[in-house]
Formats: sequence, structure tokens, C-alpha cells
Amino acid sequence: QVQLVESGGGLVQAGGSLKLSCAASGRTLSRYNLAWFRQAPGKERDIVATIRWSGTNPYYVDSVKGRFSISKDNAKKTFYLQMTDLEPEDTAIYYCAVDVRAILSAYPRLREDNYDYWGQGTQVTVSS
Repeated sequence: QVQLVESGGGLVQAGGSLKLSCAASGRTLSRYNLAWFRQAPGKERDIVATIRWSGTNPYYVDSVKGRFSISKDNAKKTFYLQMTDLEPEDTAIYYCAVDVRAILSAYPRLREDNYDYWGQGTQVTVSS
């Protein structure tokens, strides 16, 4: 059982930064793959970034590589998406997600149905 609560979204100008947080209650995050997805208006929810339970080999979709960074803090049961050099195309609702079958699964896992628990979503809006 994992409940996820997101925070950190908001309105920023292009070139600005935001740090999203996803706080978990229940089980520890130490053995779960973690991910951030986003859904822009009129589009499906797509992977943005993911990190292995071990903290190794973070994956980023090409459009955010070099600008976004995913990290986790097992002690705080929280993981993060640091977003820098934001672009208007980054405007979307961002969702955090947890895959509880991480240790036995291939990596990276990029599909919505690879994940078992989801945050409520937080809006990120980037103005031009």
C-alpha cells in the first residue's frame, strides 16, 4: 500500500526552474522503480523520467534530457523531479508513479500500465 502526494507545481516563465516532490506514505521506496509522467492538453500521458530502485541509470525522454533530473530520498520517502530551463512545451499536468515489481522487471519501464500507484497530479505552466 502506497499513497502518493505531489507538490511543487506552478507558473513560471520560460527558462525558469521548478522542483516537484512526491511524498509516499506506507511502504518504503527503497525497492521500487519510480517515475514521472506528464499529460499536456489534448495528449496522452507520457513518460518523462524514471529511476531504478537502486538509484542507478535514470532515464529521460529526449525532450527533457539535460534539463530535468530525477532523484529520491529513501529516508524521507520522497522523490523529486528537478526541472530547469523550462520551455512552454513542458506545460502539462505532472504525475508521479511507483512500480512495486521493480526488482524482477526490465528497465526502463515506460508504459502507464507498468506502474501501480499514482499521485494526484500537479500543474506546471510555462509562459513564453
